[in-house]
This record gives sequence, C-alpha cells and structure tokens, in this order.
Amino acid sequence: MRASEEYWNDSLHNAQPRMKSSHNQQIGQWGERAAADYLTAQSYEVLASNVRTPYGEIDLIARRGEITIFVEVKTRTSSKLGLPEEAVTPRKREHMLAAAEHYASEQEIDHWQIDVIAVEGSPGIKPIITHFENAI
Repeated sequence: MRASEEYWNDSLHNAQPRMKSSHNQQIGQWGERAAADYLTAQSYEVLASNVRTPYGEIDLIARRGEITIFVEVKTRTSSKLGLPEEAVTPRKREHMLAAAEHYASEQEIDHWQIDVIAVEGSPGIKPIITHFENAI
C-alpha cells in the first residue's frame, strides 16, 4: 500500500467516529427539543437547557408549581441498544445528582427533583416519550 493510500484509509477511519458523534449529537438535540415540547404541553415551564456544572451537564431545567425539575433526556432511534432509560447507569445517576445538588445550592432552590425522559424515534416522526418522574 502506498503512503497516500495509507493516509486516505487512516483519514476515513479516523473521520468515522466524528461523523457518528455528530449524528449522535443531532439525535440528542432532537430528543431534547422533543422532551422540552412534551414538558411544555404538560404545563411545565422550561427554564433552561444544556446547563453546565462542574459535575456534568443538565439537559433541561423546568418548573411546575413550586418544584424545580432537573431533566435527563435519553434518546434512541431504535431498540437495538436497549431502551433509552436503560442508558441511565449508576454512574450517570451519581453525576446527575451531584449536578442537581450543585445547581440547586448555587441558585438557592429548596424544592427540586430529578426526572428522566426517554425519547424513542427519529426526526420527522412523532416520538414516543416516556416520562419517569422523581427518578433519582
């Protein structure tokens, strides 16, 4: 194999994860928008999205009545890898709890909970949404 062919093959190989990551990011953003629309339709007020803390990102922050809800959104385009909510591992739960506690402390929020919203589907098709309230 010539050096130019080797470079081309390496470039294709190395580019593939970035393209996949970009696809995953697009699906994740679509899922977060679908979850925000769902919450709004259920009389929640969506306050913020993609909030960064030292412990990780909070996908959505919403309020319903006096309770602030920190929402983790998990999106899957198929069930081949399992249900979206199955991606919330014990480690992810720890990060979600730490991020929510940090944000609540910084913003002096006393009444809060962590919900998980599972989104199944893909852009252009009405998603299937399952809302797990007070999941953590």
